[in-house]
Amino acid sequence: MNYMAVAQSLLEIKDLQNSPSVSMWPFLVDTQQTRYINQISIYVDPQITRTGCRTFYMNAVALRLWRVMDKAGVAVGECHRPPRTAVLAFGMPFSE
Repeated sequence: MNYMAVAQSLLEIKDLQNSPSVSMWPFLVDTQQTRYINQISIYVDPQITRTGCRTFYMNAVALRLWRVMDKAGVAVGECHRPPRTAVLAFGMPFSE
């Protein structure tokens, strides 16, 4: 399982709807896609960078839904799993 690192700017962070923990569950319910909850894994790095960016780590299912939702963020890299400092923001924990 790989995670895509998705960065959000300070301006994007200010819009609470750009937070998966706020907007993804209502989207899944509204679109009758709650079956995906067991496949979604989103972590967030609790550190805000010096430039004011926040980084999410999303698995493929989460990233696909995030794009369908037309939410903010720029893919900035990929990793096998989120860094140890990242915390679960939405969905299921990482497992191999």
